[in-house]
Amino acid sequence: MKVGSRQAFTKWAGMVALAGCAAGGSPTAQGLRPPQLATVPQSTVTALRGVRPQHPDHGRSWMDRAATSMSLLYVSDYNTGDVYVVSYPKGKLVGTLTGFDHPQGECVDASNDVWITNTNASQIVEYAHGGTTPIATLTDSGQYPVACSIDPTTGNLAATSIFSTKDGQGDVAVYAGAQGNPATYTAPLILYYYFCGYDNEGNLYVDGTVGGYHVPDQVAVLPSGGSKFYDVALDQSMYFPGDIKWDGKYVAIGDQSTALIYQFNIEGSDGLEVGSTPLSNSSDVVGYWIDGKKVIGADAGNNDVGYWKYPKGGKPTKIINRLPSSFPEGVAVSNP
Repeated sequence: MKVGSRQAFTKWAGMVALAGCAAGGSPTAQGLRPPQLATVPQSTVTALRGVRPQHPDHGRSWMDRAATSMSLLYVSDYNTGDVYVVSYPKGKLVGTLTGFDHPQGECVDASNDVWITNTNASQIVEYAHGGTTPIATLTDSGQYPVACSIDPTTGNLAATSIFSTKDGQGDVAVYAGAQGNPATYTAPLILYYYFCGYDNEGNLYVDGTVGGYHVPDQVAVLPSGGSKFYDVALDQSMYFPGDIKWDGKYVAIGDQSTALIYQFNIEGSDGLEVGSTPLSNSSDVVGYWIDGKKVIGADAGNNDVGYWKYPKGGKPTKIINRLPSSFPEGVAVSNP
């Protein structure tokens, strides 16, 4: 079975999850049927069977005093409600950010501040590098923000919502300068929005679906300075939305089900596949981060974080599996 990028959506007891969670509550309103469990990766099966998240961490956020002077990897966990901070690239736990209501996607701005989508609170929260207290909060009223990206040319922040808090269509919210109230956009062929990613020229790419799990993935682009999304036709069929990153040369789009990241040369409304990165030994990589010749992935299926060579891929060069994490979904690297 070929599944494009499975930053899926599910709503179970009022929750929306990106990783391996195909059609949940909203599909009923849309007349869609839930996926056959036998064809869905294990992390999806777990979510669809209604396994409730762990109790939220009511402890205080903490950070090692030396953290501000080192490169840090942030790992958001949907189930524990925490974001774990580890030294990068060694992977030693140096801090924990608490108080979230199901954190998921992450992005980093030019100041190396980390933004985290606080999904069930309809927020995107900003932390300074190595900080333990939010320094800004953006509100995405009526939506469940799940992924975010920063425009390197303007500092704008984009956030995608799979569906609304009233089980309606999702959207893409763009905050000018990562401040204030957003302008919202939708694409012609997408109802449910998953991941987003800016390229080096400020073009914003998003992916999503028009329906439930067994519906092909769609990709659209909002050109830099533009006011409307238009659809992109990829020559590589992708089934379910996954993370999108600019790798310095190409638009990289992940496929959670097949454990692949595809590289596309996108010109206008056409996308030509020029390569792919196999994430061997992974189960369900949701969010990922490209750092030069390395890709770091949040593997919700294996409950760990893996490092792979990029774009070569293959077996992981490192696995971080000693975090108190049960459903990692987002990762981001912030430098001092």
